Amino acid sequence: MFCYQCEETARGTGCTVKGVCGKEDHTAGVQDVLLYLCKGISTRNLAAVSKGGGNKDAGAFITEALFATLTNTNFDDQRLKGMITTAVSIRDALPKSGATEPDACTWTPKSDADIEAKAKEIAEQANVNDDVHSLRAMLLFGLKGLAAYYHHAEMLGYTDNEITNFMQKGLASTLQDLPADQMTALVLECGSVGVKVLALLDTANTKTYGSPEITSVKTTVGTKPGILITGHDLRDLEQLLEQSKDSGVDIYTHGEMLPANAYPALKKYTHLVGNYGSSWWHQKEEFEKFNGPIVVTTNCIVPPKDSYKDKIYTTGPAGYPGVKYIAKKPDGTKDFSSVIEHAKKCQPPQEPGTNGRDLITGCAHDAVLALAGTVVEAVKKGDIKRFVVMAGCDGRQSERQYYTDFAQALPKDTVILTAGCAKYRYNSLDLGTIGGIPRVIDAGQCNDCYSLVVIAQALAQAFGVGINELPVSYNIAWYEQKACLVLYALLSLGVKNITLGPKLPGFVSPGVLKVLVDNFNLGKNSTVEEDMKRMVPS
Repeated sequence: MFCYQCEETARGTGCTVKGVCGKEDHTAGVQDVLLYLCKGISTRNLAAVSKGGGNKDAGAFITEALFATLTNTNFDDQRLKGMITTAVSIRDALPKSGATEPDACTWTPKSDADIEAKAKEIAEQANVNDDVHSLRAMLLFGLKGLAAYYHHAEMLGYTDNEITNFMQKGLASTLQDLPADQMTALVLECGSVGVKVLALLDTANTKTYGSPEITSVKTTVGTKPGILITGHDLRDLEQLLEQSKDSGVDIYTHGEMLPANAYPALKKYTHLVGNYGSSWWHQKEEFEKFNGPIVVTTNCIVPPKDSYKDKIYTTGPAGYPGVKYIAKKPDGTKDFSSVIEHAKKCQPPQEPGTNGRDLITGCAHDAVLALAGTVVEAVKKGDIKRFVVMAGCDGRQSERQYYTDFAQALPKDTVILTAGCAKYRYNSLDLGTIGGIPRVIDAGQCNDCYSLVVIAQALAQAFGVGINELPVSYNIAWYEQKACLVLYALLSLGVKNITLGPKLPGFVSPGVLKVLVDNFNLGKNSTVEEDMKRMVPS
């Protein structure tokens, strides 16, 4: 195997024996082969579309396949191999793209040994650190983030062919011998399409569930049995809430599901009682203490301990071998009755071991812009001197303590703008308020970085300056491929001076990094003291 798509990749260069995430080498190989076939589908389908034909469902399948290979999403070889079979069927039903075609358009596995041999070939070709391979990897990982966000919008009935067409354009381009400048343009185009998909998902969520409201969320437990739901899929949560409303079972969110507590159409359910635990990597301790069943809707799933493995239910793109899976019915709905019945037989949750403070969420663009006058006045008066965007991902390595220390060291006239699970490094700290404005403004899930962009653009308009002239610094934490897409989106909007950490991506070659530094002044975090001088000048 060769995998370097996440921040924790071995030695900062790539996992070659087993993924740090727990992914086995054979699973990595099956995922690589699935994506290889998707490149063949894309090449053929784009050619067919250009002639007035094509498979209109190819984009939906490619979205599903890309998401399945995102970090900590699907570890289940058998489901992935089923997708390989489907991929071959979709590809082979399309006409040839030309007289000669790339191998991805024609190669067909006849056995598991064929898949293993192709996976080895793909891994050997990927383990090259030149600029073109780096740019192809950047594009591929951005496409995975794009697919993840598009999937969530699609589940709510919001689609856009331009987005799925770009996924295919991007995949097909990796089979071509494009020069570095064209690949760079595709990466930035991926960022522009990323802005579009973030806006689409924002519309899907707010039109379906209402605009988030600034909400205080309990983190302590009740006396009833509970179900814990983690991941990102609000539609799954909605169905679970509706089906369990008269069951005597409480529902708790976990990780990136915390912001769901702020949506009016979800918070109306009185048995949605709060958030349990913290970010994804604490699962092994928190899931064990929860006592009840856990529904994993998307990433992130950590390979479970035997002590609670029988309580895990996956659904959507998530999967793990030996774990129960809840599939969609033909009408698109899901039946969570088995989870609810399971919960009734369980003891109530134990306290998760967090500090028990309520958490504030729901500070999305509508809620914050409703306070725009107050915020602008606070800036003009000097009560708020700087905003620091600390959005992104959390991770298990000790060096991420940096983000807690940085948040605590910020002057009291600064406000943190956050989204994603990075917030768990500081959202339970008592950082106070400025004139009633929370010093940690949590816009929501990682996709709600879009809200932070909308807020920044509104501030720029209010002060009559460009977005890079605002008193805003960017100290972004990344872990997986959705964060890559968000970074590309920010770059496509012209945002400069972004600090990224705790490590720079292993897939960025020295030459590509130089382009990012020269054009966007992108840099890595260092120490709290040094970064504070640079990002929060006195």
